[in-house]
Amino acid sequence: MRVIEFTPTPEQFAYTFGGVAPVMRIAPGTALQLWSQDAFNFALRSTSDLSSQKVDLRFVNPQTGPFYVEGAEPGDTLAIHIVELTPARNFGASAAIPFFGGLTSTPVTSMLQEALPDTTWIYEVDSDRQMVGFQARHSDFELALPINTMLGTVGVAPGAQEVRTSLVPERFGGNMDSPEVRAGTTIFLGVNVDGALFSLGDGHYRQGEGESCGTAVEGAMNSLVIVDLIKGHAPAWPRFENDDFWMAVGSARPLEDSWRIGNVEMVRWLEELYGLHTMDAYQLLSQVALSPIANVVDANYSVVVKAPKSILPTATAYDGIHADLRARAATLLG
Repeated sequence: MRVIEFTPTPEQFAYTFGGVAPVMRIAPGTALQLWSQDAFNFALRSTSDLSSQKVDLRFVNPQTGPFYVEGAEPGDTLAIHIVELTPARNFGASAAIPFFGGLTSTPVTSMLQEALPDTTWIYEVDSDRQMVGFQARHSDFELALPINTMLGTVGVAPGAQEVRTSLVPERFGGNMDSPEVRAGTTIFLGVNVDGALFSLGDGHYRQGEGESCGTAVEGAMNSLVIVDLIKGHAPAWPRFENDDFWMAVGSARPLEDSWRIGNVEMVRWLEELYGLHTMDAYQLLSQVALSPIANVVDANYSVVVKAPKSILPTATAYDGIHADLRARAATLLG
C-alpha cells in the first residue's frame, strides 16, 4: 500500500470546509501520514499566553488538506480509517476563552455577567508513560492523565457550493469533537463534490465527552490514515464504525435536535444492516442505544448515537470495508 507523507506549510493550512483548492490528488486506498497544527495555531505555549491576546479567531482549527480523492463523485461514500494518532509535540494547551464554552455566557446565550477569567493550562506530555500532566492554576494540585488521542475535525467539502468554517460540525463532518474519532475507527462521510475534498486537524491529546470548557488538550498531531472510496450509498450524516459499535453523529442546535439526527441516522443504518422495518429498528435502538455528547460548545452541538455490536447479530456494512481497512492498517503498523 502506498503511503504518502505530507506536512503542510502555514500557507497551506485550510480554515474552511469547501472553497479551498486541494493540496494534492490521491487514489482510493492511499495511506496518508499527515502532520496537523493544534487548534490554537501554536499561539498558546505557556500559561502566560492568553487566548484574548494571542489567538486569532480567523485562523483557528487549521486543517491539513484538502485532498482530492480520484473518482469520488456526489452520492459516493468516503471511508477514512484512522490507523494511528501520536502527539507531535511535548506539550498540549487548553484554555478557558472569554464568552466561549459550555458553562459560561456566549454570544448566542447572552447574559448580564462578566466573562470567566481568560486562563491557559499547559499539559506536559510524557511519551514513555503515555500520560499528560494536569497542573491546577490556583493550587498545587497535580494529576497524570492517560493520553487518549483523537481528531476534533474530519470532514469533506459541503454541497451546494457552501463554504463552512472549520469550527462547524454538520452533515459533512467537520468539527464534531467526538472522542470516537480515534485509532481503530472508520469514518463514513457522504461525498458532496467531485474529489470529496477531505481534510483533518484539531488534534486532541485527550478530551472529555462534551468538551465542556470549549477546548481539549490541544496539540499538533501525527496522523496515519487510510482513505478509500465506496461508490454510492452516501449516508445522510456521518457514520462511524469500530470493532465494538455502529455509530451515527448528529450536529445541530438545540442539543436535542442533534440527538434526534443521530438517532434517525442510526435507525436508518439498522434498517440497512438487518433488513428491519423502520418501527422495529426504532424500537430496537430505543433499548440498546448509548448517546454520548461529543460537544456542547461548537457552532453546532454534536451527539454520537451508538449501537453495541456485542448484543446485536453479526452484520457487515459497506461490504465489510471496516474489517478490510483494519487488516490493511495492521500491515502498516507491522
